[in-house]
Amino acid sequence: MKRINLIFLFAAFLQLPIYAQTTTTGSKLSHEVKMTSGWVFYSPEMPRIDILVKNTDDIKRSENLQLTVSTDKRTPVYSFAQQTIIHPYDSAMISFSFGLPAPGFYRCSLSSDSTIIRNFNIGYEPEAIVSLPDNQPDLDEFWEKAKKELATVTPDYKLTLLPGKPGDKRKTYKVTMRSLENAEISGYYCVPEKKGKYPVIVSYMGYGSKPWLPNPADNPEMAEFILSTRGQGLNQPGNIYGDWITFELGDKDKYYYRGAFMDLIRAIDFVSSRPETDTLNIFAEGGSQGGAFTLAACALDRRITAAAPTIPFLSDYPDYFSIVNWPAEPVQKKQAELKLTDKKLYETLSYFDIKNLAHKITCPVIMAVGLQDEVCPPHTNFAGYNRIHSEKEFYIFPENGHNVPDQWWQIRYAFFEKHRK
Repeated sequence: MKRINLIFLFAAFLQLPIYAQTTTTGSKLSHEVKMTSGWVFYSPEMPRIDILVKNTDDIKRSENLQLTVSTDKRTPVYSFAQQTIIHPYDSAMISFSFGLPAPGFYRCSLSSDSTIIRNFNIGYEPEAIVSLPDNQPDLDEFWEKAKKELATVTPDYKLTLLPGKPGDKRKTYKVTMRSLENAEISGYYCVPEKKGKYPVIVSYMGYGSKPWLPNPADNPEMAEFILSTRGQGLNQPGNIYGDWITFELGDKDKYYYRGAFMDLIRAIDFVSSRPETDTLNIFAEGGSQGGAFTLAACALDRRITAAAPTIPFLSDYPDYFSIVNWPAEPVQKKQAELKLTDKKLYETLSYFDIKNLAHKITCPVIMAVGLQDEVCPPHTNFAGYNRIHSEKEFYIFPENGHNVPDQWWQIRYAFFEKHRK
């Protein structure tokens, strides 16, 4: 096998459309894109894309590989090409190495004779990404007022025991309670059978997620509460908010997420009220919208001991909407209906932007990111994460999109155990 190393610092601009991924070109050549450095690079290392090309034919083959690199907003950066001859039943390792203009995430498209081999994202110095805050001067006052209003609402907690099964180590309850504006919210609460004081994990749900129950046979030393915010999850049959992200978009005092963020605090109120809760050990976690909820809850409530958001939503709206179509499309449609200027739109959203709240977080945080995520792109994850001043760490899963691998749950649990008081 021969190895070809190429260093490219300058090239003509080119942008290619996005196609489905494949690993072959239809000839006798196969291609494997190696995961050099997990596709996330740090200075002084230069980003490098390695491709193993194999010739399974009994004749010599000519290979012309092209690599294009663009920003996550699809602005072209580089276009490279390399041609080589691969002998029968031989292989070649072709490497493209290049500098990048700034910290961030970049789109790579690898093709052979105009046939797409693979599209994938890479990262460069993610912790150096700077997304400046754009909050309004009254951000703190806005949320203090909301919390004072929440405190005037009697929670009226109601627990209904659900049927158990042989082998269960915990009891499960359906819980209802009242939150801001007297909205009814609900969730599933799972608590060990044995009397005592237990740490609790509060889980916040993704956008439109179907409700799920904690497993009563698991975690006999841990309580869990899975919250459904207003109009979502268990509360979706009575949803009065329509598409949550566009509800009352023109009015920050009526916007959906003002109430929803207070629901997060009410969930902490609930578990704190339980006699079996060890209030020194309240942990929070969630994915996507639940990841945003986790970070918002930490910013607005100091009772959380440690938090584990994954692929967090609702961050860095101006950049977010220029990277992916959803949720930009419904928001911009509603913006047009309401005749909102961009200035007015982003002023409203700034109150609910995780980027603008993250600096208020004081508890330890561990974050999981899917490098190939096209729903909550990594840039938006780090826009908020990089403004957290408390102890923090992150995992980037290079082949994951808007999800995390099973190994994350062990990582998350170990993090909570590490910070248990």
